[in-house]
Amino acid sequence: MGLGIAGAGCRQALGIKAHIPGKQVDDEIIQAESSESSSGYSDKDWIREMHPPPARRDSLPPPKQKDDNSSIWSIMWSILKESLGKDLTHITLPFFFNEPLSVLQKSMEDLEYADLLNKAATKPPQSLERMLYVAAFAVSSYSGTNNRFLKPFNPLLGETFEFEYPEQNWRGLAEKVVHHPTVVAMHGEGESWSYEADADVRAKFWGRSVELVPVGLIRLKFDDGDEYQWAKVTSSLHILGKPHIEHSGIMKIDNLQSSLIARIKFEASSRLSWGESHQVSGEFLRGKEKLPCSLAGAWDKELHVNMPDGSKRKLWQTYPMPKAESRYNMTRFAICLNELTPGLREKVAPTDSRLRPDQLALEEGVFDKANAEKKRLEVKQRAFMKAAQQKNDPLDPRWFQTVINSVAGETAMYIYKGGYWEARKLGDWQGCRDIFGDSS
Repeated sequence: MGLGIAGAGCRQALGIKAHIPGKQVDDEIIQAESSESSSGYSDKDWIREMHPPPARRDSLPPPKQKDDNSSIWSIMWSILKESLGKDLTHITLPFFFNEPLSVLQKSMEDLEYADLLNKAATKPPQSLERMLYVAAFAVSSYSGTNNRFLKPFNPLLGETFEFEYPEQNWRGLAEKVVHHPTVVAMHGEGESWSYEADADVRAKFWGRSVELVPVGLIRLKFDDGDEYQWAKVTSSLHILGKPHIEHSGIMKIDNLQSSLIARIKFEASSRLSWGESHQVSGEFLRGKEKLPCSLAGAWDKELHVNMPDGSKRKLWQTYPMPKAESRYNMTRFAICLNELTPGLREKVAPTDSRLRPDQLALEEGVFDKANAEKKRLEVKQRAFMKAAQQKNDPLDPRWFQTVINSVAGETAMYIYKGGYWEARKLGDWQGCRDIFGDSS
C-alpha cells in the first residue's frame, strides 16, 4: 500500500473525506466510505431485551464505620519486605488491601470502551481503519488503573460475574476456572463482535515495586470473520516515593486473516527518575511495509492518530471521573460493577461476585464484617478443595471449557461453551456450586 493510499485510509478511519485522483483509490477505501452510514447494529434479540438501561449509581455508599487507612503503605511494606523476588499470588493480605471488586469484575473493566469496537465493526475487515480502533480499544483497557493501588478480591473457584451494558449494546461473563494459579476466563459479545480472554497474573515484589505479569491471550472476532489477538503488557505498582501505576512493554496486535499488525509501545519511566510515564506510541505494518499513520497519547487520557500530512486527529479519550471521591479512585464505570440494580439479584447466578458477602460488606464500609466474612470464605474454600481432592473431583469450570493442547500466552486456554444466558432466562442454575454459603 503506497503512502497516498495509506494516508487516505487514516482519514477514512476518522471520517475525514479525501480526494484521491485517478485510479489510486483501492477497494479498502471504497468499502470504508460506503460503510460510514452503517450503524453496525446486528439484529440480536438479547440486545433488544437489555433495554432500557437501568438507572446506575455515580458513587459508592458512604462507609458505615470509620475508614482509617493512614498506615496502609507502612503495613504493606512490612509484609512485602519479607517477600523480595517471591511470587505474591500465594500471600494472603489483610482485607483492607482490597477494593470492593473481584478480579472478575476488574476483567470486565477492559470492555468499558467497547463502543470503539462498535465503530471498528463499520470499517472493512483487515483494514488499517479497523485496526486503528482495535488498537485504541486495547490501550483503553488500562485507563481505569490510574491511581488504583488496592488489589481486587481473589475470586473463589467457580465464582462468576455477568454484566449487561445496554448503553453500548454488549454483555459479558467471567469465571474463575483454576484455583492455583488463579486463572480467569472471560467472554463478551456486542452488536457485531465477540471477545474472549483468559489470564493468569503472576506477581512479584522487587524492592521498589510489585510487578504484575499477565500470561494469557485476548481474542477478538467480528461477525464478518475478521479476527485479532494480542497479549497484555507488564504492569508495575511503585510503592516507594509517591505510589503510582505504570504499564510497560510492547503490545503486538495481529490480524489473523492478513499480514496487518499494530505495535503499541507503553513507555516506562527512567530508572534514574522517580517520575511516572503514561505515554504510549504505536506503529502499523502490513507485512514488512511500515504504514504512514501512527498513534500517540497516554493510556489514562487520550489517543490521537498522527496523519501523513503532519496533522493530528483524536481517536479516543477517557470519560470524566466521578465527582465524589473515595479511597478506591474508581471510574464511573467501575462504580457500577458491584451494584445490584432493581430486579438483578433475582436474575444473576448464585455464584455472582455481587453476592459475595465479604466484598459487599467492604463496599458498605462494615469493616469488621468484611474481615470476618473473608476469613469464613477462605476456610470454606480450603475445606471444599480438600474434599474435592479426596474424591478426585476435577472441579471443571461451569461455563468455560479447556482448550486441549493449549499453551498459556500463545493460544487460547479456555473458551466459552455457552448456556449461561439461557440458564439465566430460565432461572435454572443447576450445576452451580454453593461457594458463598450462609453469611454471618
